[in-house]
Amino acid sequence: MNGFIFQAFIYLSAAVVSVLIAKRLGLGSVLGYLIAGILIGPVLNLVGQETQGLQHFAEFGVVMMLFLVGLELQPKALWDMRAKLVGLGGLQVAVTVGVVTLAAVLLGQSWAIGLSIGFIAALSSTAIVLQTLGEKGLLKSPGGQASFSVLLFQDISVIPMLAIIPLLALPGLAARTDHASAAEHASFSLVNGLPGWQVAIVTLLAIAFVVVAGHYLSRPMFRLIAASKLREVFTAAALLLVIAIALLMTLVGLSPALGTFLAGVVLANSEFRHELDSDVQPFKGLLLGLFFITVGASIDLPLLWSQLWLVGGLTVALMGLKTAVMFVLALVFKLRGSDRWLFALSLAQAGEFGFVLLSFMDQSAVLPADLAAILLLVVALSMLLTPALFIVFDKVIAPRLVQKQAEEADEISEPASVIIAGLGRFGQIINRMLLANGYKTIVLDHQADLIDGLRKFGVRSFFGDAGRPDLLHSAGLQEAKLLIVAIDDVDRSVEIVQHARRENPKIHIVARAYDRNHVYRLYAAGANDIVREVFDSSVRAAGYALQALGVHPYEVEKSKAVFVRQDVRGLRQLAPLWKEDVPVFENNEYIAKAREINALLEKAMLGDRGALQDSTDRGWIPPDIAAERLRNSPD
Repeated sequence: MNGFIFQAFIYLSAAVVSVLIAKRLGLGSVLGYLIAGILIGPVLNLVGQETQGLQHFAEFGVVMMLFLVGLELQPKALWDMRAKLVGLGGLQVAVTVGVVTLAAVLLGQSWAIGLSIGFIAALSSTAIVLQTLGEKGLLKSPGGQASFSVLLFQDISVIPMLAIIPLLALPGLAARTDHASAAEHASFSLVNGLPGWQVAIVTLLAIAFVVVAGHYLSRPMFRLIAASKLREVFTAAALLLVIAIALLMTLVGLSPALGTFLAGVVLANSEFRHELDSDVQPFKGLLLGLFFITVGASIDLPLLWSQLWLVGGLTVALMGLKTAVMFVLALVFKLRGSDRWLFALSLAQAGEFGFVLLSFMDQSAVLPADLAAILLLVVALSMLLTPALFIVFDKVIAPRLVQKQAEEADEISEPASVIIAGLGRFGQIINRMLLANGYKTIVLDHQADLIDGLRKFGVRSFFGDAGRPDLLHSAGLQEAKLLIVAIDDVDRSVEIVQHARRENPKIHIVARAYDRNHVYRLYAAGANDIVREVFDSSVRAAGYALQALGVHPYEVEKSKAVFVRQDVRGLRQLAPLWKEDVPVFENNEYIAKAREINALLEKAMLGDRGALQDSTDRGWIPPDIAAERLRNSPD
């Protein structure tokens, strides 16, 4: 059974089973896909030569991934990261290429072969790194952003590498070049045979077309398609957009991934951004999974076993060298703590573009066949080991950095009466409002670049983990009047509240909560005021909905006030009944009280407000009328 249906069954079965097992073991989906490929390929021999063809097809998943990354990155954000993009990324590529070339020459290789190997070694796996960082929620961290900047520059650097490689052809290998293949390749190029200045003009025109068309032509097209109300046509149009840009970039000799990334950035401000993301996302996930499976399946086990020490030694040397280069650059660019190690370890491998370069080098007679086969194993093995590096980071390095971070944390010489733990999108608003009202605050956050930026605006901010007792005490926890816990880590926030309440029973604690269960945990820990992340915005949205249905704005505001007050009362009544080790739907006492609270809320919202009506009305009528009603009240 070698038909298409059987092969599809093998690939999909391997993907589903291996990824589920890998995720359950905490290994991540990428390692699961790679293991699946090894099992169905060299181990069980369930797939054959079609793997190489599938790999070229599956590489399109990387193109789609960069398109989606571009959709999330607006042009202003890309401009803001220009220093890391050019400085950090440029230095990484230049230093790695230089060191590897020198090492190859010292080992007896020609400078041309050394430079070719340096090109391969300088690139990292965009697919693995971005996929893994995204799964772990680390892509927005300073280390994740630095890694993304370097990966983006590496993708850009592929362009000059592809231009230089034919110039490195070895005379002794030129005879084995497949001229028919070269002619076929040339027929699909718009720039083949053109002078350098004409190639530059065509390249710039292609990039300009992507930018202009993405900004001015794509929106009318998508509006027209959206008006048809055919979801499948919109999906087809989204795929057509990605494929067309990739094809154009290929025709002018550019990286398809770079072109689609640029298109994504151009469309980042489009009203169709989220629809494009949701339509392309499933295809990206499937193709990336298929790509990783083909990488695992393409490993030549007989050659690996026969050259195990050589391949293993080269892989360890490559990953060690790149880790050292990345770590030094992290020091130079002032990455701190866990971000430094995250950046160094995440980019230690060779990348999927290494397969592309090796194939092109083979066509251009740059590398001997036996050396190319060894390098192919090194690239694949380094990618296979990358998820293991992330596990080492999570399980070994990150926990040990807690103590090191304690040593690096800023010293707070002057405590304040208001402490804000965490300054993300939630804590920033609170801090700005308090400062605007004349209150002095101390901000604690573990993102060094954010702290440095706040200090430029005169905000008293300090680097460190707000969950550390010594840092809280140096910030003035014992004498502080107010503690605002604005971090988004559920368990950590509960620990901070518990410690603060134990050390300073009189302090007022305002805490950010993720959901109702988090509210109950914070309540038990001793928080005074607990704010759910989306509660207030949801109430506002409900108010807009009521107005759209014809309810008078006056009544809408009264309804919102009643709802918020009753909801807060209900939470305080339910909190003592909530049990962390008992599911809510099995807690009969909790369910009974919740039904009672919901019934009272429904009566209040429909007009039978009783005491709620009086207290609410007093906030919405003139003071003299409110006082008159209060005097005439039978209570």
